[in-house]
Amino acid sequence: MKIGIIGVGTVGASVANILRDNKDIIAARAGCEIVPAIGVVNNLSKKRDVTIELTDNVDKVLNDDSIDVIVELMGGIEKPYEIVKKALEKGKAVVTANKALLAYHRYELQEIAGDTAFEYEAAVAGGIPIINALRDGLTANNIQSIRGIMNGTCNYMLTKMIGEGVDYDTILKESQDLGYAEADPTFDVGGFDAAHKLLILGSIAYGIDAKPEDILIEGIQNISPEDIDFANEFNYSIKLLTIAKKVGEEIELRVHPVLIPKEEMIAKVDGVMNGVSVIGDKVGETMYYGAGAGGDATASAVVANIIDIARRGKGSPMLGFEKPHGKNLKLMSKDDIETKYYLRLRVEDKAGVLAKIATILGERNISIEKMIQKPLNTTCAHILLSTHTSVEKNIVAALKTIEETKVVTAKPAMIRIED
Repeated sequence: MKIGIIGVGTVGASVANILRDNKDIIAARAGCEIVPAIGVVNNLSKKRDVTIELTDNVDKVLNDDSIDVIVELMGGIEKPYEIVKKALEKGKAVVTANKALLAYHRYELQEIAGDTAFEYEAAVAGGIPIINALRDGLTANNIQSIRGIMNGTCNYMLTKMIGEGVDYDTILKESQDLGYAEADPTFDVGGFDAAHKLLILGSIAYGIDAKPEDILIEGIQNISPEDIDFANEFNYSIKLLTIAKKVGEEIELRVHPVLIPKEEMIAKVDGVMNGVSVIGDKVGETMYYGAGAGGDATASAVVANIIDIARRGKGSPMLGFEKPHGKNLKLMSKDDIETKYYLRLRVEDKAGVLAKIATILGERNISIEKMIQKPLNTTCAHILLSTHTSVEKNIVAALKTIEETKVVTAKPAMIRIED
């Protein structure tokens, strides 16, 4: 079986080298020799740690009838979509690690692929086989919920902020120096990377066709030392969590920071590691943990897909369903999400302020569960409070009223609570 690799960067080079270094065990497991035949790059003059032939002409690979599998690792959305579409139309199997491509075009690609193998394990949580677990291992179950830590950059930053008291700007710079965060970190710290992965899992678990702009996405940019203090005071950790949850005939899909009890298994996933918790109606909770990024970890998942194609000849149902999902599940509106909330309010330290805040919250059927008041100086204080379960639209409306009535001296902050 001959492989063409489009995009020979860190992951692409690792794929080629794994196929070379472990060729004997791979051939034994696949039932045939798997050869990385050619790679496509933008810059042929750049030195790369690979021994395969390189070209800057993608058509040379697409039009080569001897190439059986196209591995797409170039990144982006529209250009790789056109390339992958052409490969599938020519009957070539495809393996990709491109989560952004799938976040926007997974259903179109499923239609084009038909019975042609299309695999993408590495697109979600790197080396963790969560796609395989959902699509094959848990197929007897109705999936009740998925909660994931699927961005190592954010998880590393939050682990340091909670555990060592490092402020956001300091740990962001450290993450950039270590290579965990990009020069422009928005895609990671803004929650968009994790959201792309969540949309893929939501399709496999529930058959939900949603785009990033359809779901609730918030990042970690506004986490403050006061939030860390509150978390530690009440034995919470703070994580950027991806959540997919079935509520009646609706599906919640959301990505945002959460306060989560430290004793929960998902809260113990620290540093750059990823973790995914899946609850099925028959199996109960299963937990998946491992490296969510990195050349070798991601390439390991890519090569596993290639081996699977060699064994089966065709792939599993791309998004997990041989025919349309039997129930008419729909995406829940962001406004209707129900959870608990933590609020950080900067106020003037004077009589009557807390009563006014409680009144505004009460008018929206929001009740306070826990509260701390921390003086900032002689005239101002922070009120840090958590609520009982409330509705998203009510919290948003209450915070808007609090801000408009000048009860606070700075824009209110809010973090959702998962317990």
